[in-house]
Amino acid sequence: MSRALTARGIVPTLLTVWLSLAASTLHAAEGTIKVGILHSLSGTMAISESVLKDTVLMLIADQNKKGGLLGKKLEPVVVDPASDWDAFAEKARELLTREKVAIVFGCWTSISRKAVLPVFEQLNGLLFYPVQYEGEESSRNIFYLGAAPSQQAIPAVRYLMSKEGGGVRRWVLLGTDYIYPRTTNRILSAYLASEGVSEEDITTIYTPFGHSDWREIVARIKSLGADGKRTAVISTINGDANAHFYRELIAQQVSAKSIPVMALSVGERELLDIGGSGLTGHLAAWNYFQSVKSPENDVFVKMWADFNEQRDKTTNDPMEATFIGFRMWAQAVSQAGTTDVNAVRQAMYGQRVRAPSGFEVVMNTNHHLSKPAMIGKLQATGTFEVVWQSISPIKATVWSRYLPESAKRTADWTFPWVCGGCTEPTFKDW
Repeated sequence: MSRALTARGIVPTLLTVWLSLAASTLHAAEGTIKVGILHSLSGTMAISESVLKDTVLMLIADQNKKGGLLGKKLEPVVVDPASDWDAFAEKARELLTREKVAIVFGCWTSISRKAVLPVFEQLNGLLFYPVQYEGEESSRNIFYLGAAPSQQAIPAVRYLMSKEGGGVRRWVLLGTDYIYPRTTNRILSAYLASEGVSEEDITTIYTPFGHSDWREIVARIKSLGADGKRTAVISTINGDANAHFYRELIAQQVSAKSIPVMALSVGERELLDIGGSGLTGHLAAWNYFQSVKSPENDVFVKMWADFNEQRDKTTNDPMEATFIGFRMWAQAVSQAGTTDVNAVRQAMYGQRVRAPSGFEVVMNTNHHLSKPAMIGKLQATGTFEVVWQSISPIKATVWSRYLPESAKRTADWTFPWVCGGCTEPTFKDW
């Protein structure tokens, strides 16, 4: 047999095999809906973010047991930006361009969210962001599942100022040195000023990510509360620095009776390894606590424990926010009949979920949820007892009325009135 004849026989055969494999791969890709998971699994933020990756995996597995979405299975695509803000943008681009994910659940810090925002806007992707933040941002490519300051920080300060909260008159605004604490504290300072609190009664302190030596700062806080004026700390410390801070509170015997700490970034999980016995009475403000009594929460906690084969039974607020966002996204995809970003975005408005908090929460056209505000008091067991909560869900105020440059701004992405941060609704043809 001649080489030419052999080649003529082999090439068509190889081409047929290649086409068959390509068709099979394409069919497999078309047979799944890819879900991106963009959370730090290493580095300083892993203590908070790793569990959110597992939360999304749990929700994907649960949805697949129900038949998936649109007759297709959901396929997770997990990446690790490793607490590196530049890596967040790189990984986001990878998820949207190479992996072709339909949705991304991810980020914790505002630095990471700010890093990926232009990527999602440029490529018209959708990010579901599950953590409380500083507000002052509105993007049609992000759905903000956590609290804005009007749903967490402001209610926390109001509670501490009240008789029930101890009548606090001196404030220490303590945070990690980045966007969220600085902007939140600027809003809180303006709010406190509007309530008649003088500048000399507001002390602001910032530390770097991963800060571990808190001796001098805790000693300074103790001295501020030593003259009898009721003093409290509003903490926006993020990541593993929290463990060092709370251990120093125990070491210097800073009790909740003398100087209560109200945490805006610490939940049940971050305190697991510290133990609650030396921190009893300190506070946290969230939209959900594991201790909430509701049938929906019983199901949520059991779902998490079963997913972990009973090795981990601890839930927290960002996990609940992820749960809410995932359920709403699944409902929106089913309603739209497609994973097309524009169609899903439009279908998200008005989506409702009976949340583990026990409240029915709704997604508004400002891309934020209406959520209840809650104050929890730390128990010796390491859990939080809810000591105050709003009567009903609070609609997020995206642009703070306490900042002059934001007071008249509007966030409303209703088509055709598309307005992320203008003072008057502006029509955009998109």
